[in-house]
Amino acid sequence: MNSAPPYFDAVLFDLDGVLTATSALHAAAWKQTFDEVLDEPFDIERDYLAHVDGKPRLDGVRDLLRSRGIDAGEPAVREIAARKQALIERMLADGGVDAFPGSVRWVEQLRARGVRTAVVSSSTNSRAVLGAAGIDGLFELTFDGRDAERLGLRGKPAPDGFLAAAARLGVEPRRAIVVEDALAGVAAGRAGAFGLVIGVARGAAPDELLAAGADMVLGDLEELV
Repeated sequence: MNSAPPYFDAVLFDLDGVLTATSALHAAAWKQTFDEVLDEPFDIERDYLAHVDGKPRLDGVRDLLRSRGIDAGEPAVREIAARKQALIERMLADGGVDAFPGSVRWVEQLRARGVRTAVVSSSTNSRAVLGAAGIDGLFELTFDGRDAERLGLRGKPAPDGFLAAAARLGVEPRRAIVVEDALAGVAAGRAGAFGLVIGVARGAAPDELLAAGADMVLGDLEELV
């Protein structure tokens, strides 16, 4: 398979689960956080993918609580989100961050061919994660949750972050690829009318990613090298 069709000028990558193996840490942090405040335990397989994966923290808290029939006020939502953030920061500090080798190889190949690369993540920890994984130098641009919040942009599944990143690169969406493992992220890529949306089936099932709007689904980006 051609690793970078010539009519695409840029590839926009999600971070957790696409470039780095940090999705499991986020899922564990969400479970510990929610289990402290909910009567019914947080189910990683069901709740993480359906309600919080790929979304800004506050949106994830709201969606999860809403799924349990809980109408919490904004102070409570922000307190839960802050607990999760503090917990993931400790987890990241305690252990190293691994990048997926196949993803790194494909990014290196893209750059060698002159294709521009960027990270678009809902996480506010993305720059720290990229640095810890030793791959921050592979991307021309990082657009994350802090940028979106500062600009007042909507989080995934809205396409705002991807569109903002493409605009900063000076690339039209139809000439850019979006790579995502989260259902919300795939939906964002489709909503932004990007030229190609690639789903990586690390947590969500291939049929779920296709239903969310992926043009193609891979098990690992190594398949594109």
